Amino acid sequence: MSVFTSVSVQQLQVWLQDYNIGTLVELKGISSGITNTNYFVITDQNKYVLTLFEQNSIEELPYFIDLMSHLAMQGVPCPRPIADRAGNSLHMLNGKPTALVSCLSGQDVETPSVEQCGEVGRVLARMHIAGLSFEQKFPEHKSNNQRGADWRHKTAALVMPHLPIDDQELLQETLKFQAALNIAQLPMGVTHADLFRDNVLFDGDKIGGLIDFYYACHDVLAYDLAIAVNDWCVQADGHLDILRLESMLSAYEAIRPLNEAECAAWQSLLRIAALRFWLSRLYDQIFPHTGELTHAKDPEHFKKIIKLRANGQ
Repeated sequence: MSVFTSVSVQQLQVWLQDYNIGTLVELKGISSGITNTNYFVITDQNKYVLTLFEQNSIEELPYFIDLMSHLAMQGVPCPRPIADRAGNSLHMLNGKPTALVSCLSGQDVETPSVEQCGEVGRVLARMHIAGLSFEQKFPEHKSNNQRGADWRHKTAALVMPHLPIDDQELLQETLKFQAALNIAQLPMGVTHADLFRDNVLFDGDKIGGLIDFYYACHDVLAYDLAIAVNDWCVQADGHLDILRLESMLSAYEAIRPLNEAECAAWQSLLRIAALRFWLSRLYDQIFPHTGELTHAKDPEHFKKIIKLRANGQ
């Protein structure tokens, strides 16, 4: 569901007057996102992605703009925010905060190979390392995890009355597990927090770019890796694919080895990562946000994963 706020060609032509990116040729809605409105913007010079933020205030967005700029400068393949002639990368369009970023090469993959999972592990580790210098460079940024433990608790309360008894019991059990999990000793830093297959573009077996950084935040680094594993390294029934899992973990640890505390918490982080996406998909299913293009995702998939991870699978 990614076109909630419509933008006409005429509106965008006016909005782009302060940018030095050429003449608008085409404006095309993107259907693969979930939270924000996204368009491809094609000019006679290049191709860009326009994002209208449906849930963030403009005051919350400099973190993401500065983060992507920093990561791009550090060699992490990610979108580069485009500034206007006055040096500003954030504006309002149709009442929504809006940013324009570079469009990267490649496309997402439906069924990733062992090699591609390794590539994701390598690039994610590089991003985590580059994020350390970002937080040193921009200490004024206080990122907010939009889908952290508080959000998970509040969202569970909203969806709970709409679930069958078995699902309510599973959700209550997983929330208790989350409350008892101590993450205080786990290394933290910049996390992407949504590194699913549709947020990575591949150009062959090489990554063209990581995209959609708008859930990025300061959080547990191994939790970010667990989010990726739960999407990239699973079979259709939710079981872990051992070859893809080993490829991603070994490639990641070749750059940033997991410490003893992270290894001890690993299975728990996989379980909590599954809870986050079960809840977001349940919420979107129960309280749909209608847009021009819809792309709903099935919450049952992550319910299966929660059950498997709870049993150490």
